[in-house]
Amino acid sequence: MMGNVRADAEAIWSAAIRSAQPLRLMTDGRLICDPQQAWTFAGAAIEPAVHLDAIDRIVVVGAGKAAAGMAAGVEQLLATTDRSRHRLAGVVSVPAGTDAPLQHVSLCPTRPVGENLPTLESVAVTGEILLLMASLGPSDLAIAVITGGASALLVAPRVGVTLAEKISLTQFLLAAGADIAELNTVRRATSLVKAGGLARACTAGRLVVFILSDVIGDRLDVIASGPCMPIVAQPEEALAILKKYGAIEAGVVPQLERLLLADRDTQVAQPHSFISNWTTPRGCNVSHTIVGNNQTAVASAAAVAQRRGYQTEGRTTAPVDCFSPPESAEAAGHRLAGEAAALLAAARTDGRPRALIEGGEPTVRVPLDHGRGGRNQQLVLAAIHSIQRAGMPWPEGLLIASIGTDGEDGPTDAAGAHAGSSVFAAIAQQALDVPTALARCDAYPLFAAAGGLIRTGPTGTNVADVRIILARPT
Repeated sequence: MMGNVRADAEAIWSAAIRSAQPLRLMTDGRLICDPQQAWTFAGAAIEPAVHLDAIDRIVVVGAGKAAAGMAAGVEQLLATTDRSRHRLAGVVSVPAGTDAPLQHVSLCPTRPVGENLPTLESVAVTGEILLLMASLGPSDLAIAVITGGASALLVAPRVGVTLAEKISLTQFLLAAGADIAELNTVRRATSLVKAGGLARACTAGRLVVFILSDVIGDRLDVIASGPCMPIVAQPEEALAILKKYGAIEAGVVPQLERLLLADRDTQVAQPHSFISNWTTPRGCNVSHTIVGNNQTAVASAAAVAQRRGYQTEGRTTAPVDCFSPPESAEAAGHRLAGEAAALLAAARTDGRPRALIEGGEPTVRVPLDHGRGGRNQQLVLAAIHSIQRAGMPWPEGLLIASIGTDGEDGPTDAAGAHAGSSVFAAIAQQALDVPTALARCDAYPLFAAAGGLIRTGPTGTNVADVRIILARPT
């Protein structure tokens, strides 16, 4: 029975990843880039209208874990155009291992696999992208492909902040448990390309931005720190976040408080704008189109669970905002353990298998004396701890899994972890210390020993995390 549940779980998380493949999303028929008519997406016009017969040069730029597939999709969609006339070209910053050669667009690997931090290469390629955007004319078209992971791949530190300081600041905030919205607020305040910087550099008459969202709620100012959004860096908010987590007191970037205070005193205060279509000061008309998100993966995973006989609920967690602080991996794991017990009880009552497919992205506060792991592994370990504390064996027919759709969970080679009766038994047999591993964020070696790691390798996409509960009556 447990083997069936494990096989079902793998089929479900594989479907989630497969559904969010960027090339598939760009070429599934929803996006129409016909040279004879205005472009549309899902039957609606992309506004302002794009007519290729009025376009001279086309360039493709962008960054992210899924940007290679999206750029390939753009090339495929434009295959019927007169390329000699449009002089199609481009530069896209991608993680190593996703840089398969394209015919017209250069895919530049700017960071190693599994190290989601900016590099000198990402700074250099970002410089190339900005120069290319600034070389365009009013009859040219720029296409930006932006996906999760772009914040570390599209990098232009502001004057007064070094790359090493940006890396230290990112590592500090991640370890302190900052959520993606907070992290990107600080990134925007220390960058020349985020917070609309990429769009403002564009001198083309038209910029079309295609987004694959890794942010629950799809906030365009948060995805990749909003490089094409009409927003300004918020120095007051950035300072508040740095003080909240002790970065100012720790002196992570000694001059940052002075720089942000200067911004506060000289910059005209503007509220965040969530308008996706706007015109830059240089006269470039910008639009945003989301081609896929976490709900894409959750819906596909839920459909597979239903086909395998499970009574299924699919959902995403609430988006993070100022009114709802982010859920920690530990809290999410304890919560899902309770829901798993309820699902199993219901399945045993009426004999019908149950499944819960949930999308989300929790935070983890990493202690100084930390081990190895990632937020998905930490979540599943917390679920195990919850059942251990209840003083009961892991029920047969129950499985809990959590996986990053990008195939990367923290600085490890795992995408996440799963727990069932066999993993729980292995933990007991080897006397593995779950509470200590949980407290030290050291889930990876424990799951490696117990056989609970999920390894997919880099998937070429990124739409946040998918969690799975499967409950079969026994």
